[in-house]
Amino acid sequence: MRYYKHLYLMEGLEKKKDRIIRKLEENKFQVNIHIITLSQNEKNHLEIYNSVLLLQPDYPHEDFFVVGIAKGYEDAVELVEQIVQEVYNETKGADIRSYILKKEQEE
Repeated sequence: MRYYKHLYLMEGLEKKKDRIIRKLEENKFQVNIHIITLSQNEKNHLEIYNSVLLLQPDYPHEDFFVVGIAKGYEDAVELVEQIVQEVYNETKGADIRSYILKKEQEE
């Protein structure tokens, strides 16, 4: 898994970010943690996964580009809304994939 340089986090997860990422990398069980990734299908933009899904043996999660982390599905949906709003405010468009990949290349 790769992680976005400007990772979006729901409120309250900022201090736990490193611990959550470490547990994701070590395939540790995390109740109610959801990750938001760029879609594997380039026609779509974002996908939401419960981190428990990643615990399955042989689940191909090495290709995921994680752009956000939330606690709970509702918070994950809210975080997607925030991402879409930011993209629209910055670009007056809805090409989330291009916006995120361009921002990742900067700096």
